[in-house]
Amino acid sequence: MRTVVQRVAHASVSVPAENYEAGIGAGLMILAAFEDSDTDADLEWMAKKLCALRIFDDAAGVMNLSVMDVGGEILCISQFTLYASTARGNRPSYIRAAKPAVSEPLYEKFCKVLEEYSGKYVKRGIFGADMKVSLLNDGPVTIIIDSKTKE
Repeated sequence: MRTVVQRVAHASVSVPAENYEAGIGAGLMILAAFEDSDTDADLEWMAKKLCALRIFDDAAGVMNLSVMDVGGEILCISQFTLYASTARGNRPSYIRAAKPAVSEPLYEKFCKVLEEYSGKYVKRGIFGADMKVSLLNDGPVTIIIDSKTKE
C-alpha cells in the first residue's frame, strides 16, 4: 500500500457525472493505492501511521501535532497511479497496482480503518470515477508513505 498525504487548509473532490462532491477544512488529504499483496495488516499500519503523523504545527510553530491532536478532517481518494512505473519508455505501466476487484474492497476497508483510528467520518471520492480534486496544500507538506518499506 502506498499513500501520498498532504496537510491541507481545505480540500475537495467532485465527480460531475455523478453530481457528487465531498470536502474538508483543515486536515489531511490522502491519495491511496493498493497492490495485490496488501493485507489487513498494511491497512492497519497505514491508518495508525497517518492518524499519528505529527505534521501540524504546535504553538511554537513546530510540526509536533497529529491530525487527531488538532481535530482535523480527513479526505481519502483512491489513486492507482501511485504505482506507476516509468522505468521503460514514456508511457507509465501500472502493472503493480491491484485491479479494481481487489483494490476497491481494500480502499473501502482502509477508509473504515481510518475512521476507527481517527474517531471521525472520513470523506472520500468515488472509486474508479473520473474525479476532480482541489486542495490548498498547507506548508506545503506532502509525504509519501509505503506500507511495505514502512517509510
